[in-house]
Amino acid sequence: MKSHAANFITISNMSFGGAAIMATLHEYYSYSVLFIFIAALLDRYDGKVARALGQVSELGKQLDSMSDIISFGVAPALLMYEVVLVDFGFAGMMMAVLFIVCGAMRLARFNISEANGYFTGLPITAAGTFLTLTYFAANAFHPAFYLFLFPILALLMISTFTLKKSVTAHLLLHFFHFPQLLNIYCRKMGKG
Repeated sequence: MKSHAANFITISNMSFGGAAIMATLHEYYSYSVLFIFIAALLDRYDGKVARALGQVSELGKQLDSMSDIISFGVAPALLMYEVVLVDFGFAGMMMAVLFIVCGAMRLARFNISEANGYFTGLPITAAGTFLTLTYFAANAFHPAFYLFLFPILALLMISTFTLKKSVTAHLLLHFFHFPQLLNIYCRKMGKG
């Protein structure tokens, strides 16, 4: 079991991403949000566990990217499409597809890049988690706001700016700290 611990965490991430998609399809949007947040927590630890146990592998890297496109590409895009973009018809659909495609391109670029201590472009985990967080403010924004947010996040993912991984990790942990996400979720779900 120890030899597969990291891959088990990654597969759990993927499973929660898949569950988020199914929850969205059945209009259980708050569950979808929760499942994406749990996937983000799991994504935070799969690489750490692999390195700590000496299990870093090409299989794990590829599996992680497949999990990420489901949990932080497809699941958040479908969720927010259903919540706010569905009324925009083809334009709304194209924004969701653009987000997913750019997320996949960002992951593919990551998989063929040499590790150098920097991220190139916004990590899909950050983009997808941020997009999911906006679920709680969807009523505060005009739905047309998302016609701009989706392509901005998509372009940030495929951009060529670099971020030092240690700085990025610190910022992501600060803004997407799981207890904070869970607290936000519980407060918002308790109101309505």
